[in-house]
Amino acid sequence: MKTRIIFICVMSVLLLSSCGGKKEEAKEGSEYGEYDGSTTSSDNTGTDLVAVGKALVDKSDCKTCHHATNKIVGPAHADVAAKYDFTTANVKMLAGKIINGGSGVWGEIPMNAHTDISQADAENMARYVLSLDGETEQ
Repeated sequence: MKTRIIFICVMSVLLLSSCGGKKEEAKEGSEYGEYDGSTTSSDNTGTDLVAVGKALVDKSDCKTCHHATNKIVGPAHADVAAKYDFTTANVKMLAGKIINGGSGVWGEIPMNAHTDISQADAENMARYVLSLDGETEQ
């Protein structure tokens, strides 16, 4: 009887340890997309970078606390766009806040750091947010 219990336990452990799905292979590029940081816009308007930024925002956890037009926990993206001009300096500053987090500008509740987001991805996300000035996207 004791041998039978040991045999069942050993077989159960072997069966459970052999189970598991196929592991996903790591892909090159960021966790939030395949974008490599290079400009693909032929007219240099930054439209492609804004589209990349929107895709990155859509894939991230941003919408947990932010909405395009309505305040949730953090400010609406349109409110951020209204507060800051669409400049290279502001893109870099907002990218820093995305990566490092921030507090005090929009109230008491701090924004969590997103240290897993690359500088290039954070800048594209900031470009998208700043592009919403005057828009009513849902």
